[in-house]
Amino acid sequence: MTRVALGVSYNGQAYNGWQSQPGGNTVQDHLEAALGRFCTQEVSTLCAGRTDAGVHGLMQVVHFDTPLNRPAASWVRGTNTFLPPDIAVQWAQPVPNNFHARASAVARRYAYVLLQSPVRPSVESGRVGWVFQPLDGAAMREAAAHLLGEHDFTSFRAAACQAHTPVKTMHRIDIVQRGVGAPHPELGWSPCYWRFEFEANAFLHHMIRNLMGCLVTVGQGRQAPGWMQQVLQARSRDAAAPTFSPDGLYFLGPVYDAAWGLPQRTAAYDWLP
Repeated sequence: MTRVALGVSYNGQAYNGWQSQPGGNTVQDHLEAALGRFCTQEVSTLCAGRTDAGVHGLMQVVHFDTPLNRPAASWVRGTNTFLPPDIAVQWAQPVPNNFHARASAVARRYAYVLLQSPVRPSVESGRVGWVFQPLDGAAMREAAAHLLGEHDFTSFRAAACQAHTPVKTMHRIDIVQRGVGAPHPELGWSPCYWRFEFEANAFLHHMIRNLMGCLVTVGQGRQAPGWMQQVLQARSRDAAAPTFSPDGLYFLGPVYDAAWGLPQRTAAYDWLP
C-alpha cells in the first residue's frame, strides 16, 4: 500500500462543510467520490482540519492509502476530472506510512477577509465578511494580543465542539488593512478590506468566527481592547460576542515539519486579498 497526500482547495459556499454527511453534499464526499471514480475502488481520506459550511479552503491536506502506483500529476489531473469546478486538487505527493494529515501537523492557519464598506459585497459575496462601520485597527491589535500564548478558549468554543480540551496555543494573529480607497463623500471614511490571519497549534469548533465577533466589537468601539481579556477569563460562551459570518473565512492549511517535504502554499494564496 502507498500513502498519498493531496493539497485540496475549494470554495465552500455550496457545501455543508468538509466532513462527510449522509446527504453527501460536503467537500469530503465529493473528493472521495472523485477519487473512487479515478481509482475504480472506494477511497477514504483523512484531513488536516475540518471546515464548517460556507468556509473556504486554500490548502486542505488529506492522506489516503492505496494499492495503486500512479505519478503525482496523474493523481492531480485524474481526480480533478471528476470534481466540481469549485473543488480542485492542487498537488499530490507520496508520503511515508507514518505521515498523518492531522496528527503530523504542528500548527494550523486561517485567514478572515472582511469588507469595510457602506455597501454590501457583490462580486465578492460569500467570499468576504462585511461591516458597514469603520474599524479601529490599533484597538483590534491590542485586543488580539490578549489571545496569544496558551489559554483556555472555552469562551470561543461552540456548544457542539468535540475537542478533548479547550486549551490551545495561539502562535500569531496578524491584522492588516488593504485596498484603502478614497474617502466616502458622505461618511468621511474609506472603504477597504481587512485581513485577519490566525495561527495556532489547533482550533476549536467556531473558534475563529467567535474571535472575529469579539475583534469586530472592539474595532467598532463597542468594547475596549481589555474586554478581550475578560471574555477569555470568563470561560463562558455567553461572555463573548455573537458568532461571525463564515463567508470570509479561509483555511490556509496545516503547518508540517519541513522534513516531510510538502508544499506550504498554493497559487490561491496570492489571489486572496
